[in-house]
Amino acid sequence: MPSKRRLRWAALPVGVVAAVALAGCTPTELNGFLPGFVEDGPATTNQAERVSALWVNSWIVLLAVGVITWGLMAWAAIAYRRRKGQSGLPVQMRYNMPIEIFYTIVPLILVLGMFFFTARDQTEIEAMWDDPDVEITAIAKQWAWDFQYDGETEEDTVWSMGIQAQPDKDGNIDQAKLPTLVLPVDQKVTITLQSRDVIHSFWIIDFLYKKDMYIGKDNSWSFIPTREGEYKGKCAELCGEFHSMMLFNVKVVSQAEYDAYLQSLEEAGNTGDITDAYDRLSNFPGTTGKTDSEEGEE
Repeated sequence: MPSKRRLRWAALPVGVVAAVALAGCTPTELNGFLPGFVEDGPATTNQAERVSALWVNSWIVLLAVGVITWGLMAWAAIAYRRRKGQSGLPVQMRYNMPIEIFYTIVPLILVLGMFFFTARDQTEIEAMWDDPDVEITAIAKQWAWDFQYDGETEEDTVWSMGIQAQPDKDGNIDQAKLPTLVLPVDQKVTITLQSRDVIHSFWIIDFLYKKDMYIGKDNSWSFIPTREGEYKGKCAELCGEFHSMMLFNVKVVSQAEYDAYLQSLEEAGNTGDITDAYDRLSNFPGTTGKTDSEEGEE
């Protein structure tokens, strides 16, 4: 029997075993044990599976490289070990061009390949909606969050303001008192990210993505929440003494619940644009460092 045919027959049971093993994996296992996946529902956002695929495939490649490298190291240690009766240095090999080309080209291909797939996926994730269904401004401040739900006019805009987490004497945090971001399921959402003071980072853990928030330069993130539920968020950039207390909740709800929440904010009088109302810094590059009232007095 030809050698190629024997290899095919040998690979067949290996492929069957691998397929059976993968079929028995849970969605969490298939997605590299990342958060955001459940057995009986969709991922948290339209982008979560793209992020998990990049994560899992990167690990597969890296583990394959590791296994080959460890195997070659073990083989060299055994095949070229000092044997009984041997002395002095072994024969030295220099300027082996095929080997040098190999260990230069292969790592270069791996790095370029990982860069290509990362850049491709990041470009897709960073794409902005031309006409989002929902526009929200998330405002970071030491050490809490404000969320403004932008309307077509300032009168239609509503907001909620939050305070930092307040642990009790045992370190337990009342989750109900944390700032809460409410999102409608299956709608195109664009969140504009602003900071009132220092650099922060907006991270919804189960959504598998985070973005920094800079002074004087707004970031934005567009996505579709695809599963109703409650999720955790936090600042992922060291931003001062109470950075660990800069937490928030996320609720993905139906459109009717979302509309009712906005109505409750309006009834509470939380209307108007607050994005610049409480900025701590007024000395951005190119400004005089003075408030509007101080400018008027002059």
